[in-house]
Amino acid sequence: MIVPVTGVFAAVTGILLLVLSIQVVKFRLKYRKGMGVTDDRDFEAAVRAHANLVEYAPLGLIMLAIAELNGVASGLIYWTGMALVVGRILHAWGMINGRGGPHKARMIGIVLTWLAILATAIFLLWNVWSLYG
Repeated sequence: MIVPVTGVFAAVTGILLLVLSIQVVKFRLKYRKGMGVTDDRDFEAAVRAHANLVEYAPLGLIMLAIAELNGVASGLIYWTGMALVVGRILHAWGMINGRGGPHKARMIGIVLTWLAILATAIFLLWNVWSLYG
């Protein structure tokens, strides 16, 4: 069994994780800080953008993969995965450009992420209910 649709979104998310990691490493080298952050707001925003991706993306991708393996329609997986990935990109961009403060892209990004996770949860529950309910 393969999960090609989820695989594409996992690959894009992996690239985003590397981009955000590089941002954090630049600040760590600049401030010679192996752990924690300084009082530099941009440093803190970079760390939180990276951490937030790590907090949300794994669950979203695991749920998408399970849904794809369970036979949820590829179109639903595609659009939900797109919302997840676009949401994560917008959130990171808004976090970094908003320097950790309120930013429209950050807000849209988290809403898209939450909607993607909620939609996938509904797809999974519906799929199981329709098979065994």
